[in-house]
Amino acid sequence: MQGDAMKYTMGRQYFDGLRYGAPFMFMVVPFSILFGVVATEAGLDLLQTMVMTMLVVAGASQFAAIQQMVDNAPVVMVLATAFAVNMRMAMYSASLVPYLGKAKLWQRALVAYLLVDQSAAVANDKFEKEPDMPIPLKIIYLMGVLTPIVPVWFLFTLIGALVGSSIPDGFGIDFAVPLTFIALFAPMLKTLAHVAAAATSVVFTLLLSFIPYGLGLIVAAVIAMAVGSLVEVWMARRQVP
Repeated sequence: MQGDAMKYTMGRQYFDGLRYGAPFMFMVVPFSILFGVVATEAGLDLLQTMVMTMLVVAGASQFAAIQQMVDNAPVVMVLATAFAVNMRMAMYSASLVPYLGKAKLWQRALVAYLLVDQSAAVANDKFEKEPDMPIPLKIIYLMGVLTPIVPVWFLFTLIGALVGSSIPDGFGIDFAVPLTFIALFAPMLKTLAHVAAAATSVVFTLLLSFIPYGLGLIVAAVIAMAVGSLVEVWMARRQVP
């Protein structure tokens, strides 16, 4: 009886995750198609495109790397730009440590490989509300969130690489890139520190856009993180009696 109850609970958590992850398909589909198109137009063949998307599993850094390749940037700059854009994954991982830090090594490795913006945002919200949820159920919930995201990313990247050249220019699938990040990060701007970091990143990205190879983006990200941290420290000191 207890096993049946656990099975039902695990199934419920999986389908809860699936329910919260499903809406992201509407952004992942055009986003992944666009990457398949851009990658093949940049000179990558089908195998290279799929290997890249299945190893990296991070659309923003993949787009950044492709742009660097198109600009004939040195390999070290391609890697540095992709690394800088993906630094947010380190912050996502750190935010999940209180909830998944005691998980088995293979579980943490699986989550680390599959972690994306959408799953990090949804998981943090869920785990903050239910911090006492057992780790196996947290993993199952995350797998539910990821089911309509990661496999769909792989599939539609393949479709984009195969049929991208036949998509009309006026179809406008490139809207998915900014829409995805607006939908993800706008609700996360909950404190003055978040807003300060976001505003700083926008300002300095624009001011430093003249720097070649996208180095301005890296510098802007570092400055934004510093400003966010300073504002957070300042707010914490103000709250001390």
